[in-house]
Amino acid sequence: MPYHASRRLLLAAAALAALPAAGSASAAGTRRPAPVTGPARLAARMSLAEKVGQLFVTRVYGHSATAPDPADAESNLAHFGVRTAAEVVSAYHVGGIVYFGWAHNTRSPQLVAELSEGLQRAALAGPSGIPLLLSVDQEHGAVARIGRPATLFPGAMALGAAGDAAGAREAARIAGAELAALGIRQDYAPVADVNVNPANPVIGVRSFGSDPRAVAELVAAQVRGYQESGIAATAKHFPGHGDTETDSHVGLPVMRHTRAQWEELDEPPFRAAVRAGADAVMTAHIVFPALDPSGDPATLSRPIVTGLLRERLGFRGVVVTDALDMAGVRQKYGDDRVPVLALKAGCDQLLNPPDLRLAIRSVLAAVRSGELTEDRIDASLLRILELKLRRGLFAGPLPRPGEVPAAVGTAEHLAAADAIAAGTTTLLADPDGLLPLSPAVRPRLLVTGADPGSPSGTTGPPTAALARELAALGFTTQTVPTGTAPTEAAVAAAVAAARGQDAVVVLTYNVPVAEAASGGQYALVQRLVDTGVPVVALAVRNPYDAARLPRTAAALASYAWTDVELRAAARVLAGRTSPSGRLPVPVPGAYPLGHGLTY
Repeated sequence: MPYHASRRLLLAAAALAALPAAGSASAAGTRRPAPVTGPARLAARMSLAEKVGQLFVTRVYGHSATAPDPADAESNLAHFGVRTAAEVVSAYHVGGIVYFGWAHNTRSPQLVAELSEGLQRAALAGPSGIPLLLSVDQEHGAVARIGRPATLFPGAMALGAAGDAAGAREAARIAGAELAALGIRQDYAPVADVNVNPANPVIGVRSFGSDPRAVAELVAAQVRGYQESGIAATAKHFPGHGDTETDSHVGLPVMRHTRAQWEELDEPPFRAAVRAGADAVMTAHIVFPALDPSGDPATLSRPIVTGLLRERLGFRGVVVTDALDMAGVRQKYGDDRVPVLALKAGCDQLLNPPDLRLAIRSVLAAVRSGELTEDRIDASLLRILELKLRRGLFAGPLPRPGEVPAAVGTAEHLAAADAIAAGTTTLLADPDGLLPLSPAVRPRLLVTGADPGSPSGTTGPPTAALARELAALGFTTQTVPTGTAPTEAAVAAAVAAARGQDAVVVLTYNVPVAEAASGGQYALVQRLVDTGVPVVALAVRNPYDAARLPRTAAALASYAWTDVELRAAARVLAGRTSPSGRLPVPVPGAYPLGHGLTY
């Protein structure tokens, strides 16, 4: 049942002057928020447990709020002591839920909307009737939790290759509108990291590029696009994760930039996000000695969170931690101390602690002992409540699952994604003028190489998806996937299939430096070249592959392997679209920043 704001509430919202009180019961039995005079009045009516709960954003298991599959019920029971997602909301008064595919929250857009509706009903039935802020990592490209039939757009580095701020803004606007239709009001995007390290194992194509000014322009564009659709944009990962060689999911990275380098390279996109009005900024689990010599990760660093983000950049919105179950934030302190230290540093939202019960108990104990004051809790609480109000949650928190088909993955949205993707594919090399391929001249194509797994935006393995797109353009295609670490048998199968073909398109995926001139993907490409059949190499993630492979007849970069990017690459291969993408990062030893050929 939808909730509609009164005229008085709508007029007051712009001035943050209306929030729900404890609530009154609706005819359907779900608590309906009632307006009061402001966030402080609402906070004054809340217990300490309710206030602390509002600071946490947790995962839940299952695609249904009240009727989980048995395995998901067991997971909820093991982690939270209750069986359903709705009971997690009720028991802990959490302020938000983050959706994950591995938690079985994102099976389809329709089910996501139904889950959102059920979770919001549980929140509205609570003692304060405060709606949830539902969130997701929907960066597009390599990281997308919600797949088809939702519209998937090119990822950040592909948008960086296009260099079109208007296109980036439109992609975020449409993506945000679809998330809103599912009840999601916070996206952990855009990535504001400047990727200046080809060995970065966790950012790479999730970044718009290596030029801080270009990245800043695209970050600001996406912030505006998301928030035009009512979605809280979240610039991440402050103070910058672009020059690290450790994945903070599994270790604690160290940024070696000087303070001057940070100001020149890492700061500009975050400053642009703040100026664009970003609702939220996410912290990084990295050590940055030039900014804080204590050895604490940035998430737990008051000099970084408060000193730089709040005071230097003037950010007044919500600071959300990166996930607290990641190794980078857990190495120095125990799980009981991390949430307390994050709040002391200046963070507001505490994202996905590994043990929610322990985390809440620890914060409550810190308040009772005096380590944290209730005023400090209130400061974060008020920022979160204001964000919920600004994003319309008190006016209408419930999505309408029945309207999802008309709002998500529409023909208009899909056409916009293809139009934006048309400018992303980068032609790196074509020394002999092989491209474009013509089905009249070279009708038989082998598509082989890496199948790095199927992200949400791909219908099947990438080799099969690209072959399907090329077949639709008139080619006769054969597919021989070899994986990202091809065995001798896989290489032999691809080489055998290449003979008799008119050309080979080989997909490569993050070729390791140590693999160059030896085994794996390098050996696959070399053996294919040795057949004498023209070989086109398509880097489907980081473009740095171009410097780590043998010379081929042509080389391109698509920056991801989702359908929309592979469809754009297929059209470039076939000459239906002229390549116009330009490298948003340099490829050391091969191509400079901004390189790109056309025909």
